[in-house]
Formats: sequence, structure tokens, C-alpha cells
Amino acid sequence: MHADPNQPAAQPTYDPVARRVRTFGATVFAEFTALANATGAVNLGQGFPNFAAPDFVKEAAQAAIAADLNQYARSAGHPRLVNALAQVYSPLFGRALDPMQEIVVTVGATEGIFATVQALVNPGDEVILIEPFYDSYPASVIMAGGTPVYVPLRGPAYSTSAAEWVLDMDELAAAVTPRTKLIMLNTPLNPLGKVYSRGELEALAAFVQAHNLIVLSDEVYEWMVYPPAGHVRIATLPGMWERTVTLGSAGKTFSVTGWKIGWAIAPPRLAHAVLMAHQWIPFAVGTPLQEAVAVALEQAEERRYFDWLGATYWAKRNRLLGVLQDVGLTPIVPDGSYFIIFDTSTLDVPVPAGTRRDVAVCRWLTGEIGVAAIPPSPFYSGPHQHLTDQMARFTFCKTDDMLEEAAQRLKKIRG
Repeated sequence: MHADPNQPAAQPTYDPVARRVRTFGATVFAEFTALANATGAVNLGQGFPNFAAPDFVKEAAQAAIAADLNQYARSAGHPRLVNALAQVYSPLFGRALDPMQEIVVTVGATEGIFATVQALVNPGDEVILIEPFYDSYPASVIMAGGTPVYVPLRGPAYSTSAAEWVLDMDELAAAVTPRTKLIMLNTPLNPLGKVYSRGELEALAAFVQAHNLIVLSDEVYEWMVYPPAGHVRIATLPGMWERTVTLGSAGKTFSVTGWKIGWAIAPPRLAHAVLMAHQWIPFAVGTPLQEAVAVALEQAEERRYFDWLGATYWAKRNRLLGVLQDVGLTPIVPDGSYFIIFDTSTLDVPVPAGTRRDVAVCRWLTGEIGVAAIPPSPFYSGPHQHLTDQMARFTFCKTDDMLEEAAQRLKKIRG
């Protein structure tokens, strides 16, 4: 059928739903968790603990529901929780935090990221993302009308330590323009496990102040830092409190990722901006679960819970490091988080046309070896995804039995 020349040409229709699907698509976690479920693979891909949360945390939630704390919470956070957060974090920040003006409770740290970006980034603003990044960072920036600008960490060939991966300050300086508003920092870093040293953060702090930028510091793995590394909060450095939003997570800290309780700590001006966005996103977070996290934080020091958590993950990290070395998959030893990036260059895996090698390798590990991994390329921008061709990521936030089952299956690689 030919078009009628007497009729105006049809105008293309704008489909915002289709545009969103093309822009963001499904997350890499959804794809590989589904593949693990379909193949019966041991899932060392997605970073959620498969072991029980501590009894004292669960009991606090049950008690809160029984006490009828079941209605809307204060939008900025349940009073008992923000007070508990202030008690825990004031010594760590070296200042007396105001629980009512300097803390906002969010639906997990992911909403903390989204609300902070929505609050601070205007259309046309640029946001620097250090690669590798958590995959919600660019989506949050784009949905705010901002433009992500990517600067990768760079490590030596055949690196065996996350500490060897560094930020090139000249490359960072070249990324700044008059439109740059915000820089997003993740320490300890998912997926690499890098913990920025004090010296690195001091250099970054001087840079941020020289260019009048704001920092969103995602520190959800703060209690998973392994000796000799130490966690330094960039907000505690001179001149940085006034320009930093720091994020934390109960999901990571208490192994309750399904509760989706996070928090933002910031000076009143920034915290208020985050709250103004937050009130139009969820308005408030689940009241009984906020109460339970408050109780858990109140008891954590007496129970030496944070020490126990760090030691537990240190042992799991070392166990998986040994397994990877044994089967010839050289790991990049992480100083923090519960992830390990490892070298897959020894694996002879077919790569279909149009597929990135790291994706093909992780599909092969999941389907043929029976252990699900996550490809790191989604944590990079397109021009830098080639940096991950020889890499894959495992998590070790699993029971010892599950890690042992994964170890037995991975021996097929050595064979």
C-alpha cells in the first residue's frame, strides 16, 4: 500500500514508556538471578545474605508489630531510629549529630541515592561517576535530567589487590566542567572491594572544594573492612561536612536486605533538600522495621555486633579467595564489601556475536559450572566496558555450606 500524497505525513509518536525501557532495561541482577534459579546454580551473583538475620534483630521487629507500631512514621525517620543513628554515628563523625535535622531515613540506601540526586541535580547538571559504580547511579542521574560523566579507576595488568586500583586525578580534572554539580563516591566499593585510603580521600576532598562540588558518599559496606585497611569517612575531613551526604544501610549491616531501611546523614541544608525529595517518593518508611533497626543499633555495641560482622565476613572472604586461587581464577583481593572480582582470562569460553565476553563467561559459569556470577560490565559506561572483558564477580555473603557447595562445583574448572 502506498501513502496518499494528499495526506500529511504521519508524525512519529513519542512513547515515554518505550524510551524508559530502552534506556534502563532490566538490571543485571534480575537476569542472572533468574538464570541461577532456572539452572539450579549456586547463586554467588546477587549480593543478598542467604543466612538468617540475628535473633535480636528479628525479635525487635516482632515486638514492634505486636506493640502496634504500624502506622505512618515521621517522614524524615522514626524518632527512636534517628536518635539511635545519632548515638552510633556522632563519635564516628566527630561531631554531635542532630537527629531531627541531620538524618533522613530512606527506603534502603538505593532510595537515599535517588532522593539525593533528585534533590540536588537539576536538568543540565553533570554528575561524575567513578567506575565501577553501583548500577542505580546513572539511572538516578538520568531520571533527574542530569548527565553522568564517567571516570574509571585504573589498576595494573594482572592486578591482585583492590588497593592497586586508583583514581587518576588528572583524568578526574579533565572531566569537570562549569556544569559539574556532584561526585558520587562508593567506599568500600561494590564491585571491586576497594577501600579508599585517607590520602586518596584527602586528595579528593581538596579537589571537590577547589571546584565547589557536593559529594554523595555511599558507605553501605562500612562495617565490612578487612585489616590492614581502615574505613575513613570523607565527611570527617576538613571542609567536607558541609558538602557531603553520607549513606548507610540496615540491609547490609544487619543482613535484612528485604527490610529496605537506609539513611542519609548530612548537614541541615543538604538533609532538608533530601527530605523534600523523599517526602514525594515514599513519604515514609515502614514504622515497625524502623523501630527494630533502632533497637538493633542500641544493642550493637554491647553485643560487639559490628566486630562480629566484620570478622565473619573476613573469614568468608578468605575462604572464597582460597577456592578461586585453587581453581586458577586469580582474585583481586578486596579490602572491603562482600564481593570479589576475579580474572577469567584462563577460561576458554565461546563468546556469541554481539555479547560481551564477561557476560558470556558469567552465563557459562552459571549454566555449565553451576555457580552464578555477575559480569562487571554493567558497572561501567559503554566506552569503558572493555576493561571488564576478563573479569567476573562473586559474592561471599552466603552460608558456609553454600560456599562449600560452590567450591565443589568450581573444581570442574580445574579438571
